[in-house]
Amino acid sequence: MNTNMEFVQPQKEAASLGHRFRASLRNEGKLLRRDLFLYLLVFPGLLYFLVFKYIPMWGVLIAFQEYSPYLGFLHSEWVGVEHFQRLFANPEFYRIFRNTMAINALSLIFFFPLPILLSLMMNELRLQWFKKTIQSIVYLPHFLSWVVIVGMSFLMLSQSEGVINQLLAAFGHEKVDFLTNPDYFWVLLTLQSIWKEVGWGTVLFLAAIASVDTQQYEAAKLDGAGRLRQMWHVTLPAIRNVIIILLILRIGHIMDVGFEQVYLMMNGAVSEVAEVFDTYVYRVGILQAQFSYSTAVGLFKSFIGVALVIFANWLAKKFGEEGVY
Repeated sequence: MNTNMEFVQPQKEAASLGHRFRASLRNEGKLLRRDLFLYLLVFPGLLYFLVFKYIPMWGVLIAFQEYSPYLGFLHSEWVGVEHFQRLFANPEFYRIFRNTMAINALSLIFFFPLPILLSLMMNELRLQWFKKTIQSIVYLPHFLSWVVIVGMSFLMLSQSEGVINQLLAAFGHEKVDFLTNPDYFWVLLTLQSIWKEVGWGTVLFLAAIASVDTQQYEAAKLDGAGRLRQMWHVTLPAIRNVIIILLILRIGHIMDVGFEQVYLMMNGAVSEVAEVFDTYVYRVGILQAQFSYSTAVGLFKSFIGVALVIFANWLAKKFGEEGVY
């Protein structure tokens, strides 16, 4: 009798487990049918990241191989960290590293705060039609390609035909060699980035400012705070988390410099200060077909970016901020 009971009990538990599993599947099916269009909306984004972000990760293997397109991933010779040793031993490495860090440091110092300042200024505008007009004007340069931006820069700064040099000559001053003088190259890149992207950078900050509770402003007014003090004690603290998160993400891209911008602005006279990792990878990886070596360079960039994000996030949490994760 006991034997039969011991045999029947597991059967009941298995049947109950199977019933719960089928009920769970039916429930999931109902949820899927209910939210089908939402899943379809998300699907192209997931497919993009899968195809262009995750699957290509297997390509980092060739950084440790002497990759040959004819042999493929599986049969190419494994060389370990040889390409990384070659990178660090290359005399060009330190020059490229310096240029990349300097350009990004200038962007971080001078460009990053400007969208915040511009957002605060636009938030103070009370005429809605004027505010929307200003927003449209400052957004517009973002949609221009770097080819157009660089072309405009040449028209403005060319030593022979540039508008600025023509004005300098008309007022009796000597023409300035903006485009082929290495001393101006980093400054020009920073100014171009500011003009093109500072308006677009206000989108997230304006959205964050719009979510601030208006009762906080009313309380500040009752305490006698003027517009500047409201901005300093209410608006800025309210969007501080957004600023910190965007700063952390920006630090993670400190090894990335816009390839198109630098490549179009580069010439033989400024190559000493213009060569960055992005243009270097293009030169040795695409033009010289050194696929494994250029992949090693890209992997080094990614490692530095991840390390900086982890460190910046840890530092933000140490000071009591939320951080990215």
